[in-house]
Amino acid sequence: MRILIGVQGTGNGHLSRCSALAEALESFPDVHVQFLVSGRDKSQLFDMAAFGDWQWRQGLSFVVEQGKVNLFETVRRNQWQQFWKDVRELDLSDIDLVVSDYEPITAWAGRLQRKKVIGLGRQYAFYKPTPSLPISTAHRQMLRWFAPADVAVGMHWFDDASHVLPPIIHQRGRSASARPRHYVVYLPFEPLASIHKLLQPFENTTFDVFHPQAEQREVGHIRYFAPSRVGFAEAMARAEGIISNAGFETSSEALATGKKLLVKPLTGQFEQTANAECLERSRLAQVMWSLDSDAVSRFLQMQSSNYCNWPNVAHAVAEWLSDGAEEPIHHLSARLWQRTEFEDYMECLKSY
Repeated sequence: MRILIGVQGTGNGHLSRCSALAEALESFPDVHVQFLVSGRDKSQLFDMAAFGDWQWRQGLSFVVEQGKVNLFETVRRNQWQQFWKDVRELDLSDIDLVVSDYEPITAWAGRLQRKKVIGLGRQYAFYKPTPSLPISTAHRQMLRWFAPADVAVGMHWFDDASHVLPPIIHQRGRSASARPRHYVVYLPFEPLASIHKLLQPFENTTFDVFHPQAEQREVGHIRYFAPSRVGFAEAMARAEGIISNAGFETSSEALATGKKLLVKPLTGQFEQTANAECLERSRLAQVMWSLDSDAVSRFLQMQSSNYCNWPNVAHAVAEWLSDGAEEPIHHLSARLWQRTEFEDYMECLKSY
């Protein structure tokens, strides 16, 4: 079995999820896996060892300015001719199965060359109606066009649709060494100066800030770090809570380790808006819709947190792929949700 996995490189959540899947697939020696990453300059990718001899293409990405998606610049700056050239030239003749974590080059190449394409990841939860993630028909059609798939395998926090699985995350237990008043901050689309201004008033709290423009330094009670998946995971294990954008993977890792969670959705990104509304309505996290010191103050004073004990989804998906992805996805979904333990789970579902 030869599988090509396309990874959307614009967000670290895609890379984290696919690295967990890559490690799980190592348990199946009869499966030969190749990875293709797009959506971010190659020089800006890091911690890529799990992907072996991976390929890179420019791909497509959103343009974000001052914490907001700029749709006009997104359309203008993406290299559309190069994108379609890369789609046409990607040779899939020796590939049995294409898996796209919302990566458009592999998805479109698979469609044009009539290969079976599995769409795997958070965006594919929106592919079909999911009660706790309402979006407009236009947004759903745009999602389907961007990275088309024959089989949509979405990721979600709840089992309220037959095509969704629990999140794929590295299997980490709830930390026993969390330090009080110690928080991790991951707001990669916000200006560093704005983040510093937001956190500066809370002098009795330590913040570890991970940001693409940061260099390692310490300014009073605020410590800055360049992005690192390993470093981020270690900091999260020590933290009492997480302040982040409303990306799916970071939120899922916080819930899987029982951390308090405050999210600020990326303005103009409807997926993050839907994530934030879902988290807020289900009482899994607090939400701030702008960088708001009052919201941070309320969050720091909050005592409770949530804990979701999801099964090893990465291994289950790797096994499913190694068998050619023949089992209907609703069967795999049902098996995994039966093994999920979720504090106050039914109460969360009653919100919908």
